[in-house]
Amino acid sequence: MNHNQEKAMRALLGPHVSEKATQLSETHNQVVFRVRQDADKDLVRRAVEKMFDVKVIAVRIVNVRGKTKRFGQRVGARSNWKKAYVRLAPGSTINFMGEKA
Repeated sequence: MNHNQEKAMRALLGPHVSEKATQLSETHNQVVFRVRQDADKDLVRRAVEKMFDVKVIAVRIVNVRGKTKRFGQRVGARSNWKKAYVRLAPGSTINFMGEKA
């Protein structure tokens, strides 16, 4: 495995599960992933196609700002993070629950 393939395999941190992500997967054949801060669209596309053996049509990336939180009188902040919306080709699916399609 060369350096570029290795970097692509580390780009995905895991699926992002939320109501919006579930709705997108059901209606628009999209999957949402948490990705590394240095990941770009091409890297995410290669990682998803290689890891899940699917065809990717489009990738959108969003930088998510960490929320400011208070702990008594102290103010802190959660870390910023990045997520990727991946649109799959018709007929391609990714199942994280381990159920057979």
